[in-house]
Amino acid sequence: MNAGPTRVLELLRDANGPCSGERLSQALGVSRAQVWKHVESLRKRGYEVDGTPGGGYRLAGSPDRLYPEEIQSGLGTRWLARELHHFDSTDSTNRVALELARAGAPHGATVVAEHQDAGRGRLGRSFFSPAHVNLYSSTVLRPELTTDRAPTLILAAAVAVAETVAATVTDGSRVEIKWPNDVQIAGRKTSGILVELAAEATRVSHAVLGIGVNLNVDPKTFPDEFRGRATSLCAHTDGPVDRAAFARALYTHLEDALDRHAAGGFAALRGEFEARFCMTGRDVTVVETGGAEQSGRVKGIAEDGALLLESEAGSVVRVVAGDVTLKKGETP
Repeated sequence: MNAGPTRVLELLRDANGPCSGERLSQALGVSRAQVWKHVESLRKRGYEVDGTPGGGYRLAGSPDRLYPEEIQSGLGTRWLARELHHFDSTDSTNRVALELARAGAPHGATVVAEHQDAGRGRLGRSFFSPAHVNLYSSTVLRPELTTDRAPTLILAAAVAVAETVAATVTDGSRVEIKWPNDVQIAGRKTSGILVELAAEATRVSHAVLGIGVNLNVDPKTFPDEFRGRATSLCAHTDGPVDRAAFARALYTHLEDALDRHAAGGFAALRGEFEARFCMTGRDVTVVETGGAEQSGRVKGIAEDGALLLESEAGSVVRVVAGDVTLKKGETP
């Protein structure tokens, strides 16, 4: 949306009651006819703007959309999502953010979409992305980080997502983190996280952090392959989740987590991660990225983000990347 309608929206939000066309005209330095065009532009985007001759304009309602003017209104971050690109539909927010990163987009530039038709998860999986119900977000990062420490970015992000989800849940369900990238409510996945990197020698030149959170999608509409192990935040709240408000809260938590990660590495967030980590002491099987299979009891997370497994022989092995499942008999 261009500057004129955006400025009208700001003035209507700040007004204590109706705002006259004359006042808007003077504030913007344009004619009252141009003010009317700006108001019509807002209405076409789904804003409810009441207006009567001589009575002025009043903002009566905002659309359930992830517009920059919705997310950034009241956003308290310093650098994250201060540059925000919105798409009604795209193939993948990560793909768009990677292109922006290669073109020089700044640290914190963020892409949001109402719908993805080729959303990506870890290990090449697709991410179910229906329109206008969830949050699909990708952020450009330019961290001072070596490639061997990059995997802990996803753990820092998981802490931020889990804290945001936990603050929204109202039914008392436990919010947990499953290594390395899933946030779960009552044992079912509600979000996934994907980090894609570009490196120069041993240092990260830029990264894209993708986060998808099931907010208001009806769990009964999940594809069969997800239905038994996925959930939506609205199934654990008193009503629909305000998506723009959730995005603001997430970006606030995420900026804090990433700042602490930049200053102190994973150690700065380990306590919060372990407080929600649901796998320590559990018997699991891990299929690693290359296809190798490891089984054992989870001992914890290494400083570099690797999963530590104790084998039946008592040795501890490190798993850097893979797909984890609980062994039969283990309950989520």
